[in-house]
Amino acid sequence: MAKENKPPAEETQIEEIKINRREFLNIAWLASLGFLTLSLGGVTYLFSIPRFKEGEFGGIVNVGTVSDVPRDEAPPENNPKVKFWLSSTEEGALALYTVCTHLGCLYGWRDQEDKFVCPCHGSQFHKDGQYIQGPAPRSLDRFAIRTVDPDTGNVLTESTDGSPLQLPEDPEAVIQVDTSQRIKGDPHA
Repeated sequence: MAKENKPPAEETQIEEIKINRREFLNIAWLASLGFLTLSLGGVTYLFSIPRFKEGEFGGIVNVGTVSDVPRDEAPPENNPKVKFWLSSTEEGALALYTVCTHLGCLYGWRDQEDKFVCPCHGSQFHKDGQYIQGPAPRSLDRFAIRTVDPDTGNVLTESTDGSPLQLPEDPEAVIQVDTSQRIKGDPHA
């Protein structure tokens, strides 16, 4: 029997693989497509994560205690970070969204006139958010509001339909506004 001639392991030569232009372009195209897919997947994932934290717009915000609420004759209290006005009327407390229902401008309170006025197109609203005049199609939007017992966390009073919240007798009860529940204002004639 004849022995096969095999080169020793250390003398094995590595064969160079040459790629032509078409193969190179195919590899480059597939690599760029892979990077694009990974980038879009990453952006989609980051977009799907909620961006608000506790106490920010889009969640439940602790406003303070019942004793902190402005009384009937006091002007509404602006909370610009969480985008609502805390307004107190004879019927109770309201959380009014700071965006005008006409074209989305930010309206303000005018002490001299005792009403909200939008600087963009002049829509006007009462202290409780009800429409007075102007191009706005409806009254101001509101947020759900509730009072919570500070010790137990039980809900004492709640308004999820946009009606004024009757404040409890306990001055230490915590007022919470749910800025994820916006209630559309009533349309006017």
